[in-house]
Amino acid sequence: MINLSLHEIAKIISAELIGDSDVQITNSVETDSRLVGKGSLFVAKPGETTDGHLYISNAIANGAVAAIVEHPVTDSINQLVVKDSVAALGVLATFVVAEVKSKGELQVIGITGSNGKTTTKNMLRAILATAGETIAPEESFNNEVGAPYSMLKITENTKFLVVELGAGGLGSIQYLARMCKPDIAIELKVGLAHAGEFGGIEITEKIKAELVEELSTIGIALLNMDDARVSAMAKKTRAKIIRFGTTAEADYRATNIKLNIEGTSFSLTRPDSSIDNVNLQILGEHHVYNALAALSAADLLDVDRNASIRALEQMKLAERWRMEKSLRKDGLVVINDAYNASPESMKSALQTLAQLGKLSGKKTYAVLGEMAELGEYSAHEHDSIGRFCVRLNLSQLLVVGQGAKLIHMGASQEGSWDGESKYFDEISDALGYLREMLTGEEIVLIKSSKSANLRYLGDDLLEEIE
Repeated sequence: MINLSLHEIAKIISAELIGDSDVQITNSVETDSRLVGKGSLFVAKPGETTDGHLYISNAIANGAVAAIVEHPVTDSINQLVVKDSVAALGVLATFVVAEVKSKGELQVIGITGSNGKTTTKNMLRAILATAGETIAPEESFNNEVGAPYSMLKITENTKFLVVELGAGGLGSIQYLARMCKPDIAIELKVGLAHAGEFGGIEITEKIKAELVEELSTIGIALLNMDDARVSAMAKKTRAKIIRFGTTAEADYRATNIKLNIEGTSFSLTRPDSSIDNVNLQILGEHHVYNALAALSAADLLDVDRNASIRALEQMKLAERWRMEKSLRKDGLVVINDAYNASPESMKSALQTLAQLGKLSGKKTYAVLGEMAELGEYSAHEHDSIGRFCVRLNLSQLLVVGQGAKLIHMGASQEGSWDGESKYFDEISDALGYLREMLTGEEIVLIKSSKSANLRYLGDDLLEEIE
């Protein structure tokens, strides 16, 4: 973060200052006391299971020189007392981003979408880092805590700030967009992820559109033309529209998409040129959209095109547990994609599995768990995924956990399958079955929401090397 005194911070966040107003914050702003270093500012925020105020002594021991608190504490530390520490974090991030933008060359890229945010963010980070200091969130830090936390990592020398904007209800993306004020906004997809929580896909669309609605007249909205709900957002923004996708109307278009066990390739057409082969090591045709978004944004930011392509092609995976391909010594291929799951991402991953099976001649095993936060859509969507597996003619479907049982039931009700779908209450039982069945001649896809914990099953399969 940029250097600020406690006096300056107190004024920015309207805090009561208890302590030395001349103390400077020379290190990071942290919400986890374990990450604090010498000169850090610790933000004590209440949580679902614990309270940051209980860890102030740990923060002091690790070098914190001040803390944002919601009530005065007895610990010997400079204190900035506010009503809401999370809100104060957002106010501080808003100030810091605006301050750096006013003095330097900082460009802010905001990314939202029901699927693909983290992959696109990682792709952009890899590309933009070739052209200057780039800050982007770790993991999926995209809510009212994670997004400002990431923003506060910028310095006076930061050239690019990539921000993930996750949806947490109406007004949530607007709140984050006003905080970081993107120059470029990327809209990837409007899908059923969180639709149950928000009350329907129409509400999800409205929330996602908040990003482009916040753009100024000199901003740029990058819209996925292959998603009708996203392309319709062109009417909701004052910004310049740039389109990406596979349709002829796209300014940045992918054609000749090919998939094999080594990765995914496509031809890229830009407004003024084309390239025959972009070769991603990342599996899945759905990741082509993420690559298109990243390459489009990089182009608009004047990043060297050859450097952009090289950076993308050197990426070995999108993120841990996101279409993460591993090869066991006996030939078994494990694709661990069990960090997030929605009906759309589930179908994309299953289609990739089926395609790879046809290309390689290997048997295809899908190990599926619950898709969380679907609400009233849950029963129908889980049943549909089971039937979708049958239509793909996979070799074996394994369904794990009560929350996903309707996947198994949907598959079992399709007349063309007889015993190919199996259900397990416990992960350990599914793992035991796989250990007995797998010979190394298979491709295994592990897919579920994070809460189902199937990602660890995928890791365990890789340990079975004889």
